[in-house]
Amino acid sequence: MQPGDPAARHVDVVVIGAGQAGLSSAYHLHRQGFASHHEFVVLDRSDGPGGAWRHRWPSLRLDDVHGIHDLPGLAFGGKDETRPAADVVAEYFGDYEKAFDLPVLRPAGVTAVRRGNGDRLLVASSAGSWSARAVINATGTWTHPFRPHCPGQESFTGRQLHTADYRDAEEFRGHHVIVVGGGISAVELLSEISRVATTTWATRRPPVFTGTEFTSEDGRAAVATVERQVRAGLPPGSIVGLTGLPSTPAIRRAHERGVLERSPMFDRITPTGVAWNDGTEVAADAILWATGFRPAIDHLAPLGLREPGGGIRLDGTQAVAEPRLHLVGYGPSASTVGANRAGRSAACAVTAAVRGFSRPGGEPGHQRRSRTRPSDAA
Repeated sequence: MQPGDPAARHVDVVVIGAGQAGLSSAYHLHRQGFASHHEFVVLDRSDGPGGAWRHRWPSLRLDDVHGIHDLPGLAFGGKDETRPAADVVAEYFGDYEKAFDLPVLRPAGVTAVRRGNGDRLLVASSAGSWSARAVINATGTWTHPFRPHCPGQESFTGRQLHTADYRDAEEFRGHHVIVVGGGISAVELLSEISRVATTTWATRRPPVFTGTEFTSEDGRAAVATVERQVRAGLPPGSIVGLTGLPSTPAIRRAHERGVLERSPMFDRITPTGVAWNDGTEVAADAILWATGFRPAIDHLAPLGLREPGGGIRLDGTQAVAEPRLHLVGYGPSASTVGANRAGRSAACAVTAAVRGFSRPGGEPGHQRRSRTRPSDAA
């Protein structure tokens, strides 16, 4: 797709991603008076609703989840907590899309966002191209797993997988599994796998167990830290990683069974396992990298937004280097609560920019302006 591509469909706003942040943004655009399909569209790469949740391992039950926040306008409560979180959240997201008639198009994986002619950004996807006056990017991190390099990694004859690849502990029954990572996912998977296999847990730093439930104060402090990072143009850290390991059912069960014995990070990988420089070696059938994710923003590369520090500098949700682009579910808004707030902020800012009017206090008005609908073709 080239600048001014006549095949591009014209809309006011393109939202990329239909997870928590994308749906929140779409809801608030709808509330601000944007007409579904004609004036804004949500492009989602998945073949069904649920965002990243639809890809979580089936054994992750709702009562083991760190926390799920209501989407705006429709409560999540009253769900069976013994069911897989992936199924319950996907159903909730699907119901949400229908309840508000949100214009979600799928599968529509976005491959590039570029500057077009005039005031337009051009969005190329597997389902066609769009010309928009503003883009809200809500692609999250799940599709961009982080796998650190370790000497000897290529020589390992067993299986290596990431949290994103994990499905069920039964595939490791009777094996020895090295679990790498100090976050909540690592502990949950370690607890699960250790019921059917022997395990070794390795982390670069000693894990921090808070011994308490996750609190709003914990969240605010972590969000403030990450917000400082993105304002400085640095890569955003993980909010969950900054809040430590709270007391959850999975962690309590793991403690009770004595499986949370942490080893320092190994120095190299051998064909049959892992080894430390002090001569210690552990044989393994599999290495599970529970090492987190990075923002899935490769499609934004044509805009040249990266700062020297490696991140995208934001002012609120707005990209400083490209004011027509807003990032939600990125950095300080990469949490269920933060995604909702960021979605509202981005939608309000986009409405003010595109429609050119606002209410006192900076919140765009909900009334619609009389205007001709944009054509479906450029």
